[in-house]
Amino acid sequence: MGLYYKSTRNSNLKVTASEAILKGLAPDGGLFVPSELPKLDVSMSDLKGKTYQEIAYLVMKQFLTDFTEEELKSCIDKAYDSKFDTEEIAPLVKVDDTYYMELFHGATIAFKDMALSILPHLMTTSAKKNDVKNEIVILTATSGDTGKAALAGFADVEGTRIIVFYPKNGVSKVQELQMVTQRGENVNVVAIHGNFDNAQSGVKAMFEDKELAEELAKKGYQFSSANSINIGRLVPQVVYYVNAYAKLLENEEIEDGEKINVVVPTGNFGNILAAYYAKQMGVPIDKLVCASNDNKVLFDFFQTGDYDRNREFILTTSPSMDILISSNLERLLYRISGDDDQKTKDMMEALKSTGKYTITEDMKARLDDFAAGYATEEECAQNIKKVYDKTGYVMDTHTSVASYVCECYQKNSGDNKKCVIASTASPYKFVKSVMSAIDLKYADQDEFSLLKVLEETSGREMPQAIKDILNANILHDLECDADKMKDTVKNILEV
Repeated sequence: MGLYYKSTRNSNLKVTASEAILKGLAPDGGLFVPSELPKLDVSMSDLKGKTYQEIAYLVMKQFLTDFTEEELKSCIDKAYDSKFDTEEIAPLVKVDDTYYMELFHGATIAFKDMALSILPHLMTTSAKKNDVKNEIVILTATSGDTGKAALAGFADVEGTRIIVFYPKNGVSKVQELQMVTQRGENVNVVAIHGNFDNAQSGVKAMFEDKELAEELAKKGYQFSSANSINIGRLVPQVVYYVNAYAKLLENEEIEDGEKINVVVPTGNFGNILAAYYAKQMGVPIDKLVCASNDNKVLFDFFQTGDYDRNREFILTTSPSMDILISSNLERLLYRISGDDDQKTKDMMEALKSTGKYTITEDMKARLDDFAAGYATEEECAQNIKKVYDKTGYVMDTHTSVASYVCECYQKNSGDNKKCVIASTASPYKFVKSVMSAIDLKYADQDEFSLLKVLEETSGREMPQAIKDILNANILHDLECDADKMKDTVKNILEV
């Protein structure tokens, strides 16, 4: 079978890459992981001068082994095209002595575009390969960015429906407008009365509901996911870390084999896990620095080995990281436990029943690839202003969290390796928070009047994604309580 995928909660369950993409979540509630982490079959110096699309193929073919070369290249070419407003797809911008990997040049101006531009093509190809006749219902929870990127990716894609749940009052105004104005015959958007963790738990519960699956099947539907629990979301994210190293080499910013550090603002742990996978594939990354906001459950985990979500949920200006249950951490736990499915299952059950778990000393010793830090709201805002005043570079709130943590890490550790920061969203997505940080006089101004101000301040043209929502009609106004998500889905699908 070559490379196959198994569940973090049952190592005996084996599926192909295309089956894992179609299912999204394993039937036992576990996440699919590759049977082994593959290595790149080319050297880093061989990647110099290659396009993003060429590097994507070389990375993804190692993970998606049941896709033919033609199928995979077709998916890549459809995904990484003129939807992106730069030819480089994920340009590296050098600011002082730090490199910002800008992952927000896609259709919805956030890093989720990097994977959600290709997932619909991987999904429809997988459906054909596995002779799936059912309509695939993409069920997704979002803390702000996944929702719009998934909606844009799956809108009017034949053989699919998409239902996105987001926390009412838990995303930025721009994020909300991007979702509720989404066109498409097959799209539904629902605001839940609760936070992102409620939305994510509700979606996971529906995936694990056997009765619901049977009811859907009778109507010709089956669920899949566009969240980062889907391996088809994670694999494309590995690409940009490989690409970043190749570009540093090409630009003669580093020597071949020189180790770099990577700093990632993270809530659900998918984006930094992709960097960890890139390291395992052979990219010379030293430290993976996990950057948190005030919801610092991951920072505390890396400090202590205890994961505890029993704490106040804080709404911050970096809402995509306002998460207390980091789904993708399960994949790392499985790996550092020596692929111990029972231990992983026990920890996940403890998390569900008590809200916490503790890893063993052995597992803790295997976390030395990682460092962690966090930025408070004040530190995040001060850092936006500081970097802007010094360099003229304007960054969004999530990127600022990572930028601040990067500086603290370098200062405290004395580690002066070159650093790549994952810049995960355009400042236009969080215009009010960004402009208020640069100058408090903007704090009382209307969010949309500040778009022009940001354009002048940053010297960057307003992205098409923002222009599109300014005059768009609101098409989705459905709301529900967190415990009524299942009923809402059944109503939408008329089951």
